[in-house]
Amino acid sequence: MDLLRSLPLGLYLEQPITWLHKLDPRVKFFWLMSFLTTYIYARNEWRVLLVLILIVATLIARIPVRVWQQQMGWLLTVSFLVLLIAAISPDGLGINYQPRLPKVESSQLNKANSGQAQSSKIPVKNPKEYTYVLFEAGAVKVTRRSLDLAVTLSTMLFTLIYSTNLYLLTTAPEEITAAIENLMQPLQRLKVPVTELTLTLTLSLRFIPLVLEEVQNLIRSVMTRAINWKKLGLKGSVKLWLLVAERLLENLLLRAEQMASAMMVRGFTSPNEHRVQWHELRFKTGDWVAIALLILFWGVRLAIGSEVL
Repeated sequence: MDLLRSLPLGLYLEQPITWLHKLDPRVKFFWLMSFLTTYIYARNEWRVLLVLILIVATLIARIPVRVWQQQMGWLLTVSFLVLLIAAISPDGLGINYQPRLPKVESSQLNKANSGQAQSSKIPVKNPKEYTYVLFEAGAVKVTRRSLDLAVTLSTMLFTLIYSTNLYLLTTAPEEITAAIENLMQPLQRLKVPVTELTLTLTLSLRFIPLVLEEVQNLIRSVMTRAINWKKLGLKGSVKLWLLVAERLLENLLLRAEQMASAMMVRGFTSPNEHRVQWHELRFKTGDWVAIALLILFWGVRLAIGSEVL
């Protein structure tokens, strides 16, 4: 079991360097915010389109299959299960739906309409019948509202998680913090500690692999001891996992103390006095193309992607 490989969420892919890696982090940040906001008050067709755009972008970027197949695989599986469960769940209205006319009157009306059509010899096309219940078999019922909610939940779940993960996968932590610090520069006039906030974000992103490593080591230590869980029972199992959680917290605090000591030894006093320029922010040709596509993306969203109220 290797959490750093089987669940590489939030980790940066150093090799190979794709065209997504070469884009300016500020441009990618605006694309990420667009994915996280355009599905609000949008049609389900637009939400499905967002999912397809993320999948196509991953394939075009030529990210190794070993990196994205497990993440996208389990995420698509979870999204499909959410779609299935929400579709067959009650839609919350609690109404017994029935035709607007009784069966006798509707049948007589249909016969009258057919007689008039035959007498006039003019072909009349029946309008498409509207059915609220799309599928019903016993206790399983799929309505238009439940299907709409199912598509909304499943696509939003995939878009939220995978768009963020794709951004972290192709953008180094130093680039992320440099982009955020550059975008937050106007807040310095309001005496907001922008540099301190970006430093905290950098340390947090760097701390994620350490947390996964500690969890992995503790789980391996428990597995190698061949514990008989049946003999322990529920109470003994809970006590054991509480001890493991306590040990995990101690190890993480120790790692944090070691990181702080390393910064102090290197003469780090404050972010403003000890600055290191990690990444040079400069727009290139590919960035301008991405900005043009982003403008087109928002234009299409505002034109045809809005939900009809």
